[in-house]
Amino acid sequence: MTSNADDRPYVTITGDTHAGASVEMYRAYLDPSYRDDFDAWRSTYRNPSKKHIGGKKTKNWNSAERMADLESDGVIAEVIFPNTVPPFYDTAFHISPPPQPDQYALRRAGTRAHNRWLAEFCAEAPGRRAGIGLIHLNDIDDAIEDVQWIAEHGLRGGVLLPLPAPDDIHLKPLYSPDYDRLWAVIQDCNLVINHHAGQGGPRYGSDPGADALWVLEMPFFVQRGYCQLILGGVFERFPELRYILTESGCAWAPSLLRRMDGVHMGMKAGMMGEVDYSKSQALPEPPSFYARRNCWYGASFPSPQDIKGREFVGVDRIIWGNDYPHYEGCYPYSRENMQLAFSDVDPVEVRMMLGENAAQLYGFDLEALRSAAEKLGITPELVATPLEEIPADATCPTFQRARYERARAAGSAQPS
Repeated sequence: MTSNADDRPYVTITGDTHAGASVEMYRAYLDPSYRDDFDAWRSTYRNPSKKHIGGKKTKNWNSAERMADLESDGVIAEVIFPNTVPPFYDTAFHISPPPQPDQYALRRAGTRAHNRWLAEFCAEAPGRRAGIGLIHLNDIDDAIEDVQWIAEHGLRGGVLLPLPAPDDIHLKPLYSPDYDRLWAVIQDCNLVINHHAGQGGPRYGSDPGADALWVLEMPFFVQRGYCQLILGGVFERFPELRYILTESGCAWAPSLLRRMDGVHMGMKAGMMGEVDYSKSQALPEPPSFYARRNCWYGASFPSPQDIKGREFVGVDRIIWGNDYPHYEGCYPYSRENMQLAFSDVDPVEVRMMLGENAAQLYGFDLEALRSAAEKLGITPELVATPLEEIPADATCPTFQRARYERARAAGSAQPS
């Protein structure tokens, strides 16, 4: 340890990783009454992501392999979102639409199996993993029961809140007061509410353009959850709730909050142009007040542009992530991503975004992690060194965009 604390290596915590059991492993975590249903489902299940079959898939559940990967990437602790396909699902939970009424019983059984597995997985590395539990909104009493289980079993990552899409007409939107009992329990349990990119979008189908539109419109639809919770007064009624939107950066937030504040001011005035707001219920405070108090922002594999606006939302509210083990994440080039995003940022701010903010939100013990983190060598000097060369085999879109932008700046028609 150096004599100057500011020169110590960063304690680097990724706020965005993904994990899950294999399909076969989940069977043991199911309530026994659902195992016959599981066997019937398993006989017809086909992996939706064939390219993940092979060496990469074990990174989801092999604790030793995962820890070695993260440490080699300069990361000492992680916040874990789901990744593999739970029992009775077609795709991973975080990109699946909320279950229809006829799907609910089986899919809840599947997500409860995941939660049981995740609690054990996190216990294999105490202090270094914060697992995010899964809940549904189909039945509020069931959701409350699952939230309480998540809290009692040490899943410090909190809950991954479902985000109904416009075509999920069987569910109320998040601003409905029907959910107030749920918010109260989450607040009482001191759990974080998480949203993640990929949630909240409508069903696009398979026509030409569907995939491109899904990617293009993803930020809009997941940001609807952020807007609904703020404008619906959820944070006014439950002021101790903590909410984070992950894999979205924060550059979008200042302009959106200014627009939301503008709507709020019009409502407070009772009129906006010819629109009569005199009978509307305006929040006591502007939306930006609740965002500053209750909201955090997960900046996964960020570019310098992705963290612009940090002064507006608060640099203490931004959490870096590497999205391990996803191909679009920056693993195994997290050091290079840190250099790309943070080389010209004040090291005090970098220290916050790389670890301190995650520790504060998710309850990691920084001092307990420090000794191990110092061995990884993510020093202020390293991160402050501008990235000279984009890793040639990196599949992360942040690196791909940077490569293209550098080629354009150099006058080349195409990046090398």
